[in-house]
This record gives sequence, C-alpha cells and structure tokens, in this order.
Amino acid sequence: MASMTKAKALEKELQDELEQLKKLQADMRKSVGSRQQLESQLRENQIVKDELGLLKPSNTVYKLIGPALVKQDLTEAKQTVDKRLEFINKEIERCEAVIKDLEGKSEQKKEKLVKLQTSLQAQLQTSFQKQKLK
Repeated sequence: MASMTKAKALEKELQDELEQLKKLQADMRKSVGSRQQLESQLRENQIVKDELGLLKPSNTVYKLIGPALVKQDLTEAKQTVDKRLEFINKEIERCEAVIKDLEGKSEQKKEKLVKLQTSLQAQLQTSFQKQKLK
C-alpha cells in the first residue's frame, strides 16, 4: 500500500516536471522566434547602411515620419542607422543568452524526467512483485 502511494507521488512529480518542460520549450520557441525577427531587422538595417554609404554628401535623404517624408541630414541618417544596428546586435546577444539559459534548464528537466521515470518504473515493478508474493 505504501509503495503504491509512493508510486502515485512519483507519477505526480513526473507530470509536474513534464509540464515545466513543456513551458520551457514554449519559451524557447518564443525566444527563437524573437531572435529570427531580430536577425531580419539586422539584415534590413545593414542594407540601409550599405545604401546610405553609396550616397554623396550632396544627395538628399528623407525620413518617413508618419505619413510625411521629412528631409534629413545624411550624417544624421547614418548615425541613426548605426545606433539601430548597435541596439539590434545587443538584443540578439541578450536573446542568445536567454536561449542558452533555456536550453540548459531544458536539459536539466529532461535528465530529471529520466530519473523520475526510472524511479517510477522500479517502484511499480517492486509493487507488482510484492503483490505476486501475496
């Protein structure tokens, strides 16, 4: 009787750990999606930087503000794009750190799940053997 109670407790713990693993995996997918979006923004801004690099100081640059195009200084436009690239790169680094952390936590959960499954199987096997002896 006590061994069945222990088995039920192990089964509940196993289910809880599995739910936590599923949550970690959902967070991982969300973080990977964010990183992909940042990569897309990085490529787009790199293209803008490259295009601005082709311009001469005498060229006119416009910035879209709401529905209007406003004249902008070329140097200012380059600085804005450089700052945006710097920000996006920092966000990518932050995102990678979150993903690495989530990967580590997921691995720990997987290891714990394997141990719990092994313990549960052993406990159930012991219970069945005791029942056979009765």
